Amino acid sequence: MQFQLRVASSRQESELRSLQGWLSREPATRAAVVSQGGQAPAPGSMGQLFDVLELVTGNGWSAASFVLSVLTWRQTRPRPPRVVIRRGDVEISLAEGSEEEVRAMVAALEQGDDGPRPAS
Repeated sequence: MQFQLRVASSRQESELRSLQGWLSREPATRAAVVSQGGQAPAPGSMGQLFDVLELVTGNGWSAASFVLSVLTWRQTRPRPPRVVIRRGDVEISLAEGSEEEVRAMVAALEQGDDGPRPAS
């Protein structure tokens, strides 16, 4: 399974680095391959803009455990940012950490690539 994570924050790159470190230390998410992605550098700039985490997961991976890890990370932030997960053409936002948001995010991550998509 492949998907992307974005963080809506004025400190987007810093928050994504924090989340990447968090996910690499969490037992439930440690097995996922997490890499940095972003946009090509603008002319005259000093490198790539890091604006997304790209995750690849394998068998035995739990969407619920992953979402719980993201929620726990958000709670450590002074101003918990909105986290957006994109998988294929489905984008789910976790802004408040409500039960409804969590259920929608887990359902989107558990859907097969060819199956029906939940409303976001």
